[in-house]
Amino acid sequence: MSGIDEEERSVRAAVEGELRLLDPAVRALPDAVTELLDPEFTEFGASGRRYDRASILAVTSAGAEGTPVAPTVTGMSGRLLAPGLVHLTFLTERDGRRVRRHSIWRRTESRWRLYFHQGTPVNASWGDRNSRDHEPGAL
Repeated sequence: MSGIDEEERSVRAAVEGELRLLDPAVRALPDAVTELLDPEFTEFGASGRRYDRASILAVTSAGAEGTPVAPTVTGMSGRLLAPGLVHLTFLTERDGRRVRRHSIWRRTESRWRLYFHQGTPVNASWGDRNSRDHEPGAL
């Protein structure tokens, strides 16, 4: 298998997992969420709160009022960082709230699981600019 084939398959598996986790029907099923989260999972949410696997399961199991709506996802792309490790970046929008997201997916045994996730709110005045020149303190 070529490196390109491995990268494409790995990134595709991570994207599929990420999209499943964004689906309200999947999030409502604790067993499905458990299957998709690495046992060492950590998240820094858009709120600034730190989550682990147990706290995410508590949040997703609690459900939401009414019928949950999946966010709109744009610009999802991925890169194989090392064998068994994929970094995804994308933007979500729901109810006018935009969040830039980063995920690291790790292959354990025969499945891909979300190892790390971070969401950072996007200020509407920033738009979609990717240049670090626009944000003070950016490395």
